[in-house]
Amino acid sequence: MADPHTPHSTRRQRLHELVLALVSQRELELLDEDGSGSSAAAQGNPASWLERNRRVVQRYQALVRSAATLDALVDQEAREHPSSHQL
Repeated sequence: MADPHTPHSTRRQRLHELVLALVSQRELELLDEDGSGSSAAAQGNPASWLERNRRVVQRYQALVRSAATLDALVDQEAREHPSSHQL
């Protein structure tokens, strides 16, 4: 079992917290499991349902990229100014 205090697990925890903070700032849609909750399914259009789910996944991917970027910026700032940032 991995040590919970390794740099990798610490970074992963920070990224997780950043993603949750970003998610809390927005109302995000969830994926439709079978299209039953979407208007596309009601219209009998599975292509629209798949397209909607693709857009939802892209939004989450953008959130994860944003969290990774923010984490890298915080990490860089902490390395450049170690005495001013105690996280």
